[in-house]
Amino acid sequence: MLAAILAALIAQSAPSDGALFRDPVHDGAADAAIVREAGTGTWLMFYTNRRADLPVAEGDVSWVHGTRIGIAESGDGGATWTYRGTADLPVDAPTHWAPEIVSDNGLNHLFLSVVPGVFRDWNAPRAIVHLTSPDLRVWTYHSRLDLGSDRVIDAGVLPLPGGGWRMWYKDERDGSRIHHADSPDLYTWTPRGVALDGPPGEGPKPFAWRGRYWMVVDHWNGLGVYRSEDAEHWQAQPGRLLAEPGHRPTDRAKGQHADVVVVGDRAYLVYFTQQDGAPETALDPTWRRRSVIHAAALTETDGLLSVDRDQPVTLDLGSPR
Repeated sequence: MLAAILAALIAQSAPSDGALFRDPVHDGAADAAIVREAGTGTWLMFYTNRRADLPVAEGDVSWVHGTRIGIAESGDGGATWTYRGTADLPVDAPTHWAPEIVSDNGLNHLFLSVVPGVFRDWNAPRAIVHLTSPDLRVWTYHSRLDLGSDRVIDAGVLPLPGGGWRMWYKDERDGSRIHHADSPDLYTWTPRGVALDGPPGEGPKPFAWRGRYWMVVDHWNGLGVYRSEDAEHWQAQPGRLLAEPGHRPTDRAKGQHADVVVVGDRAYLVYFTQQDGAPETALDPTWRRRSVIHAAALTETDGLLSVDRDQPVTLDLGSPR
């Protein structure tokens, strides 16, 4: 009976009802990273694959641990997504979080947050590791990054205007502030300390759009927005994106840990929500742990970003060949 109820709840989240994607195994998709597969019309979504269906006591966060990165695939420019299993990554750690993928000279670089176990609380070491792949399918492990802390997660990587690369990430040893590190080649990294003079947060996502650099950061009460002319000095935008719940069936909670996909003059915010609201909570004791991937179109007006999360959007990423 419970299985039938849960299946019905997941079935309710068709794209027309506001969901971009739900993981069909554990129903805990989060932290999406969308990348195109070179030479094909296929887009891939790599995501944190949380075990929202795991029966655990209140306060036990082992359900957020113990899984590898999930993969969904789209052949229609992002309009619809099909589950394709989990990523086969040669990483000796049972918990994989927050994938970030950038491409350089035909090679894909994956920066992955890993946890060396399954823990019932948040008090555990974490690290960011580096892998590469020519095809997004077979991966080669390179290193665990030395970023000056044993509690770093959530890489966001961007090429710098003067050459080289910069990574932004959450350093939990420094009050969960956003730090950054620089690299000439994506392999060797030099930590540079605190990047943003603002509140703590996670999931920094930098991107270039409309002649500026931008970054969205999950501050746990909506997404903070920062803009920059040089990817070095950042100005915070007033307010938060997605701080107020939406009205579509699986979008009735704050938006969290987003990716941004830029296609020409368009940009899409791809975020997740943990579920809230009746009557589902009464039917399913795991409802509040379940997470759903959503998308909204970004709008830029006079240097400020906004979204209308209640406005239905169909991703139109194109089908590059």
